[in-house]
Amino acid sequence: MENKTKPNGTAKLEVKGKSYDLPVLSGTHGPDVIDIRRVYGETDHFTFDPGFTSTASCESQITFIDGDKGILLHRGYPIDQLAEKSTFPEVCHLILHGELPSAVELQDFCDEIKQHTLLHTQLDRFFDGFRRDSHPMAMLTGIVGGMASFYPGAMDSEDLEERRLGSIRLIAKMPTICARILKYNLGQRFVDPRNQYDYASNFMNMCFSVVAEDYEINPKLAKAMDRFFILHADHEQNASTSTVRLAASSGAHPFAAVAAGVACLWGPSHGGANEACLNMLHEIGTANRIPEFIEKAKDKDDPFRLMGFGHRVYKNYDPRAKVMRATAHEVLDELDLRDTPILKVAMELERIALEDEYFIEKKLYPNVDFYSGIILDALGFPKQMFTVLFALARTVGWVAQLNEMLDDPTQKIGRPRQIYTGHAMRDYVAIDKR
Repeated sequence: MENKTKPNGTAKLEVKGKSYDLPVLSGTHGPDVIDIRRVYGETDHFTFDPGFTSTASCESQITFIDGDKGILLHRGYPIDQLAEKSTFPEVCHLILHGELPSAVELQDFCDEIKQHTLLHTQLDRFFDGFRRDSHPMAMLTGIVGGMASFYPGAMDSEDLEERRLGSIRLIAKMPTICARILKYNLGQRFVDPRNQYDYASNFMNMCFSVVAEDYEINPKLAKAMDRFFILHADHEQNASTSTVRLAASSGAHPFAAVAAGVACLWGPSHGGANEACLNMLHEIGTANRIPEFIEKAKDKDDPFRLMGFGHRVYKNYDPRAKVMRATAHEVLDELDLRDTPILKVAMELERIALEDEYFIEKKLYPNVDFYSGIILDALGFPKQMFTVLFALARTVGWVAQLNEMLDDPTQKIGRPRQIYTGHAMRDYVAIDKR
């Protein structure tokens, strides 16, 4: 990957009376960065940044976020434009290759994905090792990692064609795996992919069709599913993406690195937030109890957290949430579900959050997890599947970020440092003298 940062002056660092000049670099958008790569070598000091919230771990050309302005770009294109005008396969091509495809390129890309949606028959036997009530993310972590045993050639990161094919395989097979996880939990037969359907429609058919009767795909619901995938395709250097990059930096199998990303995404502070949000709506139960929980959320001494509001990065309205909000209302109208108790709670909570001074002052806007939980619940997915669907969509981002890292000559095996605050060096004491 060609380095595209530009020098933009220097920053002075003074350590124990000695001054050091550190390069300041500029990217296309966003704040300038102070290049600290020489700090340890020249000063014998590390920098301290828990959570890496002030550290750029890499140079990337895939996704840009401006949290203060509520901007999300994929390869320069605003997320709202992509969600409105594009399709998920087209966004996958964009994220992987850097440009929107021509009609012919998109057709070829979709055709190649369809050629790799089937799973090896032995992979289906993996499911028998899980309990029927296993959490879907536990199954997804194991099965994605297990896929590495079927494609050992992907270990060769120098083989560009093998890497390209591995990327296609992951994007193509993830919907099949995720649909099988749902069917396994439900005790139903697996449904194989069908090439006459587009990506989102094929996934919904694998999830919801049964052998006893024909399943008719609702195009409006398939479009909502496609839009969900687009809105979750990539999100810069978040926890799971950083995990994929870190795992792959050791030379691990790409499928194993993605499995590590799946495991990280599982956490309720990351991909599991939409499941936690729906749990909260069920805990509230009815709209007349909302004021009680609003007060709990405002009470600093109360451990209750209002899930689905605010974001670590966005200090403005999450641009994905704007699109997801419109999609949620479209889905509810299409399914005539506005009168269900939980959705009444969600809509009233949304109204209050957008009008309440406390939420406005603290910029606690409804986020993408709030609306995606509503949509997925309305579509008929069990809440335990929500994070699995997030992982399905995020796979293309993980793959693109992994490939970008492998192409970047400045990248090394990840090795964060620490401040050691344990015991000072001491001598071993024999057991009879302790």
